[in-house]
Amino acid sequence: MPLLTRRRLLQGGLALSALALGLPLARARAAEPRLLTAGPGEALLLEAGQPETRTWLYDGVSPGPIIRARQGEEVFVRLKNELPQPTTIHWHGIRIDNAMDGVAHLTQEAVPPGGTFDYRFTVPDAGTFWYHPHDRSWEQVARGLYGLLIVEEAGPIAQAFDQDIAIVADDWRLGEDGQIEEASFAHMMDWSHAGRLGNTLTLNGQDQLDIPVTKGERIRLRLCNTCNARILELRIEHPDIWVVAEDGQPVPPRELDDGYIVLSPGERADLIVDMTLARGSTAAITEVSAGQSLLAGQLTYHPANEVQHVAPWPLPPRALPDNPLSTDLDLAGAQAVELLLEGGAMGNMAQATYQGETLAIRELVGKGQVWALNGTAGMTDRPLFTAPRGQTVTVDLRNDTAWPHAMHFHGHHFKVVERNGKPTNSEAWKDTVLLERLESAKIAFVADNPGKWMIHCHMLEHQAAGMTTWFKVEA
Repeated sequence: MPLLTRRRLLQGGLALSALALGLPLARARAAEPRLLTAGPGEALLLEAGQPETRTWLYDGVSPGPIIRARQGEEVFVRLKNELPQPTTIHWHGIRIDNAMDGVAHLTQEAVPPGGTFDYRFTVPDAGTFWYHPHDRSWEQVARGLYGLLIVEEAGPIAQAFDQDIAIVADDWRLGEDGQIEEASFAHMMDWSHAGRLGNTLTLNGQDQLDIPVTKGERIRLRLCNTCNARILELRIEHPDIWVVAEDGQPVPPRELDDGYIVLSPGERADLIVDMTLARGSTAAITEVSAGQSLLAGQLTYHPANEVQHVAPWPLPPRALPDNPLSTDLDLAGAQAVELLLEGGAMGNMAQATYQGETLAIRELVGKGQVWALNGTAGMTDRPLFTAPRGQTVTVDLRNDTAWPHAMHFHGHHFKVVERNGKPTNSEAWKDTVLLERLESAKIAFVADNPGKWMIHCHMLEHQAAGMTTWFKVEA
């Protein structure tokens, strides 16, 4: 596994903040579209004095601009494609109209170079979501095409914050010249193993992220893993950290153990952090996977100022308001589906069906397919299952491979009700579930959003190499 490295740590940087910090923010307006241009650009991903990296960006910034909307509002975005290849925008985690989901060849045709496409939808849930291409996403996301969609609560919430800060984490595979290593795109070694792992970590597109805070503040920290394939293990070396949302959906507040949190590709988490350290302190944000401890950023306390509140913050923090999910699961009457994950290096898959033909593993590799779901590689003409609207569905996922997979379901949120045959008692509603090697999980959701919805591994090379399917919810 390629390790993340850092050539030199910067001492500067800006937080992505809804209050006063960070990249340009854009509030969506329904009256006229907010133009979002995908095209070539450059970004300084390394330390000052190093060359800028040639990337593909939204509106020329890395990450793309935060699009903000209020719960229940309409988002109206016009994608303009200035890339040399077709593209789309998928609104990851948003339960929207199927025609706006942005999956090429399933919900829309890809937007050609020079073309435009209008995405117009209402956001039902408050939370932290993101957007990225869903056509050649294994390449386009790796080149830098992604941004956050933050949906604010519809009204005042009991929980208040002094700062609302977002952190977008990504690993880039760069050569010695500081440029994206293009020769390794579509490399079968990556596709059949863990996926495309980068060697350079950025938070908010920066070599080291410095987040200014003040003693006495309570901050909302939104984390998003936009890596192609890397499972990030982050440690915020600060006390008093509480998880209040996962994948955009509120959860009962729980305190982080030693500031440690795991995010697989596509996952998000909202945290509450109370600034209880002394003025002038710093608290490191490190990436600790693969036995390393890489400094990626830090919370930096103002040396003199302190925020005084009339009343102390409640502990544990108050929960965020629930979103209007269909949470009444009829497990006894559920439609049961099985999903077997197969293939990859050191796997047991000898053959699979691809485009209607049964092929041996060597033939599959020759077509760039090395993974399968229920014995089928790649998208099919027929759905994995069809469910009537309002039907509870359970999916038994079994990872029969030597690699982890982050399985993402479009258009719905689900509850993980079992892991390895044992009840989880989880309160979280997720759109992505991480399955470690040889692990199993049962998820359950109410199929209440009509249309054709994709299921795929969010290790994007695994998706491209066969680990993808879809299901249909009848109107």
